[in-house]
Amino acid sequence: MTEQRLNEILKKHTKWLNGEPGGERANFQGENLQGVNFQGVDLREANFRGANLRGANFFIANLQGASFQGAILYRAELWEAHNIPDYIYPICCPEKGSFIGFKKALAVDKNTRVIVELEILAEAKRSSATSRKCRCDKAKVLSITDLQGTAEFQTAVSIRDNNFIYEVGKTVIVDDFDEDRWDECSTGIHFFITRNEAVAY
Repeated sequence: MTEQRLNEILKKHTKWLNGEPGGERANFQGENLQGVNFQGVDLREANFRGANLRGANFFIANLQGASFQGAILYRAELWEAHNIPDYIYPICCPEKGSFIGFKKALAVDKNTRVIVELEILAEAKRSSATSRKCRCDKAKVLSITDLQGTAEFQTAVSIRDNNFIYEVGKTVIVDDFDEDRWDECSTGIHFFITRNEAVAY
């Protein structure tokens, strides 16, 4: 697709979104859009079914209601894109039931990095965005150990908020959990599914 044709489609799509005369919903079905820069573009309800989007840049684009079934998204940049359809990035932690997660924290001396083993409770809200980092609103502290898994601790504090305390056997709760899964660094208890990921973070 030529740059001129692309720009024409995007201009008409903007008019369509705004309810202006001459507007038309963007239809990129089956098109070759490899490496196209859609950074910051409002692409709500656009049709990308079966399109080649290898290496396309969707940074901070709005993808609410856009269709990507059958599209090739290999190496597409979706970092901080808004309203990415769930089927493109399924949540990476279990959606139901309790499970084990791990997070990096600080020992009470605030000098020693530790790993907190958590039971993400069955009733806990949980989410993930486009990476392996997850968030939840409620978890029980099962153990706290050093990065090597040898020394044990009874308590630890959050790296981000030293007033948020993890204590073995206690349940920690975040009252203002942000349910917007795409805001990866928002409020919640951040964790990984495996211990190795938490150690490497």
